Amino acid sequence: MRKRVLVLTGGGDCPGLNAVIRGIVKRAAQTEDWEVIGSIQSFDGVLREPTEIMTLDEKTVSGIHVQGGTILGTTTKGGPLAWPVQEKDGSWSFIDRSDEMIRKLQYMGVNAVINIGGDGSQRISQTLFEKGLNIIGVPKTIDNDLSATDYTFGFQTAVQIATEAVDRLTTTAASHNRVIILEVMGRDAGWIALNAAIAGGAEVCLIPEIPYDINKIMDVIKKRFKTGTGHVNIVISEGARPVDGQVLSHESEEVGNMNLKLGGIANKLLNDLKANGCEVDMRETVLGHLQRGGTPIAFDRILATQFGVKAMEMAMEGTYGEMVAYHHPDIVSVPFLEAISKYKVVRPNSSLVHTARGIGMCLGDE
Repeated sequence: MRKRVLVLTGGGDCPGLNAVIRGIVKRAAQTEDWEVIGSIQSFDGVLREPTEIMTLDEKTVSGIHVQGGTILGTTTKGGPLAWPVQEKDGSWSFIDRSDEMIRKLQYMGVNAVINIGGDGSQRISQTLFEKGLNIIGVPKTIDNDLSATDYTFGFQTAVQIATEAVDRLTTTAASHNRVIILEVMGRDAGWIALNAAIAGGAEVCLIPEIPYDINKIMDVIKKRFKTGTGHVNIVISEGARPVDGQVLSHESEEVGNMNLKLGGIANKLLNDLKANGCEVDMRETVLGHLQRGGTPIAFDRILATQFGVKAMEMAMEGTYGEMVAYHHPDIVSVPFLEAISKYKVVRPNSSLVHTARGIGMCLGDE
């Protein structure tokens, strides 16, 4: 009897998700021992009644590696550990349905689960593994903030999109003698911002790891406009903050998704510059979800495919409780506990920061 592996994608969408799914299916097709099915919108497809499950075969995944998004759909809400239930008074509570879900998977004949997701998804994976589920993780985040892997797929595509934005904003900033502030994603890690700033040649880059002094930014602007004309491009991560301030965020009102929502720092910086006497013409641009969508670049397609093949081979070998990881030049696996133990941020003394300072880029602290 053929064994069955269930694949799901959770958390925010990310360029390369479909390439992982395809890699899993293509590797499983090399043997007649396994069949692959997919759960719609992460674990929700299993938990719903009726279940929302789709067959994944070579025909289903043909050509999907070039597509953005995920054919399985994804969600940042709910999940087996905190399933939202609306009470009679209209309020919401959350229940743990993990044991029920594991029993349901057993009834469905699922021998292994491959959970493609970020830090939060892999924390769920660890809990489910502790409850006895045969589960494997595949890291997914454009933020590149998982310490157990050198890179996560989707990150390089996000950097490419952000870099193209810097390139385009540079020409309009120069044409109008403006300061243009570009806000990019990254939450508490400045990898997208710093890479895009270096690649795009921005004059200022502000990241969460290095709180900024507004006066240092003013100095750059004054120097660039000392003849009366000039332009400045500033790349700022959504999680950046001034030395005497806090990260701009608000609580989500979405049921089942109580994560803090970041954003608005570009507008704050613009207004703070004005308040400090900056009189040059300024504009802001928030790149937002453009960084998450669209066709993945070649690097991310390849890495995602490698992750998919490795995850399927781990299922074949019975290697559970671990997450696929990229340790250049090898694709390996690491225990979930190692994968979620440490958040990967930009070290202020790292070579990438040294490079930024070496080309004269202001990081807001000197």
